[in-house]
Amino acid sequence: MTAAQADLQIDRPVVADGAALWRIAKDSKALDLNSSYSYLLWCRDFAGTSAVARDEHGEPVGFVTGYVRPDRPHTLLVWQVAVDDAYRGRGIAAALLDGLAARVGGEYGVTRVETTITPGNTASERLFASFAERHGAAMEREVLFETGLFPDGPHDPEVLYRIGPLPH
Repeated sequence: MTAAQADLQIDRPVVADGAALWRIAKDSKALDLNSSYSYLLWCRDFAGTSAVARDEHGEPVGFVTGYVRPDRPHTLLVWQVAVDDAYRGRGIAAALLDGLAARVGGEYGVTRVETTITPGNTASERLFASFAERHGAAMEREVLFETGLFPDGPHDPEVLYRIGPLPH
């Protein structure tokens, strides 16, 4: 943990964090913004497979949401990663991802991580490539959802990143 991360606490989100996670996602201008209701549900139903970074006052400043794939119980699908603009550039997203992977590895037996990234999202591409490198894990990529599958207008394809196996 770097000095910039030392003031932060990484733990599970709680329902009361839902509004802050929605705001961080909205302010990112990079994520597909879900309804505020979905962030409340996520903090309730998927807290065990998600993580939040809190500042010295306990306020959320970053998050990772994820879930264990029902058909692949050793795979964590990372849904969204976001850090408040005032806290970017401090390695918080990497610390959140590492902490979550370690926790779900121990609690759920997760040995693989998947995520989707739209082409051109270089920050996310770097985050997950460096995660794979730090953990000595292979990384594969393939298009999961082509542009034409999205019913709500133009949408870049979603590229699936598969990382693993992770060390125990």
